[in-house]
Amino acid sequence: MTRRTHAALAAAIAAALTLGLGACTSTGGSKDDANQGGVTTEGNGIIGGTPVKGGTLNILSNVDFDQLDPTRNWTMPVMDFGVRTLYRTLTTFKAAPGAEGLKIEPDLATDLGQSSDGGKTWTFKLKDGLKYEDGTPIVADDIKYNVERSYSPELPGGPDYARTYLVAPADYKGPLGGQRLGKESIETPDEKTIVFHLQRPVAEFGYTVTLPTFSPVPKAKEAGANYSNHPVSSGPYKIESYDRGKRMVLVRNTNWDPKSDTVRKAYPDKIVVDQTLKGTGVAERLITDQGDDQSAISYVDLVPSKISEVLTNPEVKKRLISENAGCTTKLDMNNTKAPFDNAKVRLAMQYAVDKEAFAAAQGGPAFTDVATTYLPPVLTQGAPVDHFLIKPGGDPTKAKALLAEAGFANGFATELVTSTGGKQQAEAIQAALKKVGVEITITTVDPTAVSSITGDKAKQPGLSIGGWCPDYPSAATFLPMIFDGRTIKDKGNQGNVTRFNDPETIADLDRIAAMSDVQQANKAWLELDAKIMDKSPAVPLAWAKKPLLVGSNIAGAFAHPVWAGQLDFAVIGLKTAK
Repeated sequence: MTRRTHAALAAAIAAALTLGLGACTSTGGSKDDANQGGVTTEGNGIIGGTPVKGGTLNILSNVDFDQLDPTRNWTMPVMDFGVRTLYRTLTTFKAAPGAEGLKIEPDLATDLGQSSDGGKTWTFKLKDGLKYEDGTPIVADDIKYNVERSYSPELPGGPDYARTYLVAPADYKGPLGGQRLGKESIETPDEKTIVFHLQRPVAEFGYTVTLPTFSPVPKAKEAGANYSNHPVSSGPYKIESYDRGKRMVLVRNTNWDPKSDTVRKAYPDKIVVDQTLKGTGVAERLITDQGDDQSAISYVDLVPSKISEVLTNPEVKKRLISENAGCTTKLDMNNTKAPFDNAKVRLAMQYAVDKEAFAAAQGGPAFTDVATTYLPPVLTQGAPVDHFLIKPGGDPTKAKALLAEAGFANGFATELVTSTGGKQQAEAIQAALKKVGVEITITTVDPTAVSSITGDKAKQPGLSIGGWCPDYPSAATFLPMIFDGRTIKDKGNQGNVTRFNDPETIADLDRIAAMSDVQQANKAWLELDAKIMDKSPAVPLAWAKKPLLVGSNIAGAFAHPVWAGQLDFAVIGLKTAK
């Protein structure tokens, strides 16, 4: 593949994102209705102008980072935080709102990658003078080592792209036992060159290497599962202290060279993450906006109970950023657990769920749209697709008829697991399913524990509430990740939470992946989305916006389209250093 083809691909994806962003504020109602979500329009969508250098940025949260090991970091907004503050990748996304934020730039690499062998071989050269926080040089083998770590069963939960794309032995188990991949998989002919050999052409591989899997990890600092406590920094900040679940302090990495990094501006001198806040604590502090909280941002979404208080106060509302996250929230059914191993039961759930009530529990139409297919509008050329044409409130009569056909005329009982913050949404599902004879027992757990339950076949109940965000705006990072049966694991199962394993779908995934024409592939992804909807491994529930409050002294804050509407930590800072 030539560089010109790569540029054409980038333009095609950017065009799709532009359409998607345009649709975020046009889902019914007037323009004023659409803006009730608090989408900030100051200047070019950036709050507070350009930050000053210095001061302390405070991040207020109620949850610990689930995983900061770059091999295992595959959740939003942890990925955003990791790749913008602690580690760099071969390429990365531009720090800009809207369609500009989709464009990729070289990061550790000197360019966006050179492909050969019809797009099956990709070569990257590293920039000069790259160093870790301790001054040790970053070399190509460090990136190879981290990619190899993604194969390790001891380090589950990370992106599957390397294992899916790379030529590698079927029984390879990672480097922790001393086994490295050979030249047929990844070559490092010198300290500044890394060559990836893929099983098939991947036109988007320049985007794939934006993921933290493709950041460097020095073998000498390997700590296995404990590496998450202190990943060795290649970015602008390093960890000074980390008391898990309580507080993290980042300070400048003096060995990071801003001349080699065109994206991260590293405005604050220090970043302090407070993870001890509970319930409405984050919102209350940012609404009050006193002292250090004026220089603070929210890491977590604005809770529904505080929405009215924010929207009715003009001074607070102008500090609210709320953009469509480009993600789909789903009711995941464990397809290996009765009665959800019955396709007709799963189809009945499509009609039984009251998505309107679920959306209301998330804050209403100002903060979420009802989802009508798996692919979010950002991946369907900006226009939402309504596959079943079911009313947002559901169709209990149709659901009961389908359950009767499936042999469950009297309903059934099952368990739903969700995070403590998702109880209200779970209760909306519980109430709707009760109308068709399905009794739901809700189990709430700490947010950091959800994936350890839903990802463990032995522990996973019948239902869970989850979601998926594309790693970049291409359905290739969406449908294969959540519906390819070959990715299912007994433990550490991260993407295909439904455990949907359908040979016809797998064949379609491979057929579309082999297409070199982006437009043809986009059409095929839409068709496959419809086919999977008919098999109903999950119920799409909502396309949420991400409402985030910031303090009055914050500058450079905007929602990044790639990071699921999260603030871009690469360029955020303060109006006045404090």
